[in-house]
Amino acid sequence: MDRVAGHNSAFHYLYAAIAPFDQRMIEVGDGHKIYVEQCGNPTGIPAVVLHGGPGGGCSPAMRRYFDPKKYRIILFDQRGCGRSRPHASVVANTTWHLVRDIEIIRKQLGIDRWVVFGGSWGATLALVYAQEHPDHAAYLVLRGVFLMMRRELDWFYGGGAGQFFPEQWQRFTEIIPPQERGNLIEAYAGRLFSDDIGEQTRYARAWAAWENALATIHHDGPGGTSPANHARAFARLENHYFRNHGWLEEDGQILRDVPLISHIPGTIIQGRYDMICPPESAWQLAQRWSRGELRMVGLAGHAISEPGITAELVQTTDAIVRQRATLGL
Repeated sequence: MDRVAGHNSAFHYLYAAIAPFDQRMIEVGDGHKIYVEQCGNPTGIPAVVLHGGPGGGCSPAMRRYFDPKKYRIILFDQRGCGRSRPHASVVANTTWHLVRDIEIIRKQLGIDRWVVFGGSWGATLALVYAQEHPDHAAYLVLRGVFLMMRRELDWFYGGGAGQFFPEQWQRFTEIIPPQERGNLIEAYAGRLFSDDIGEQTRYARAWAAWENALATIHHDGPGGTSPANHARAFARLENHYFRNHGWLEEDGQILRDVPLISHIPGTIIQGRYDMICPPESAWQLAQRWSRGELRMVGLAGHAISEPGITAELVQTTDAIVRQRATLGL
């Protein structure tokens, strides 16, 4: 399958779409069933893709950063989102449940070691997974690094990013009473987890619109209106995880535990002007991770679809193919 043609667009970096050769629902316990798909070459390099959010769900576009002749690409919808069930549920839904789910998938698919590919929250989960199971992560590909730290949440939900996008920040905050705006994550939680589905949806769409508006460097308007089901899963799960700081033992735990992955090679791809996950986290990670190469992409924001980020991701997955024997894949 060749790359998509068209040198006037970022899409010439992407591999052409390919349909899954395997789709299944896997019971992972606690009443949850998660959607898992495989595409590409069944004997190719195994790579698991961890989507963002939490709650974003996987999409067919995520398959296209890998050469389907060379890769066995595994995508799944994390608990509570996408095609996984129950939808928008936060019951038995923590970082540690997701780490366990990744291991269930790996074992059920008969994979020993794989490439772990994740962006934004997916990068957080990739790092935690690798720190818990370093023998099974052969290479990490991380984009738009988020470390689940208080300073990151304060930046995005405490007014830092709002100084650059005051119109969008006003839309995000004005539906919350002034006396509750000192803690917007908690204020939104009261609405996202109300008994009224209509209220949940209204506030979920506002939550998603704030993030969507800042996703790409070229977007400078309202965040749009997300479909109700997607918005509810996205907003409820993000809020649930952020209120609980990812159930990490301490602020900065991921940086603390970088020595656990010191032997694992990886590439960190970061937009210089990422307003959702500013470059400081990627920089701090690279400073501590001797085998993690930081590639800062100028004139790029947060989204995986940014032309420069797309190019770096495809170049990275192509380079891994050339290192397959060295990596033991």
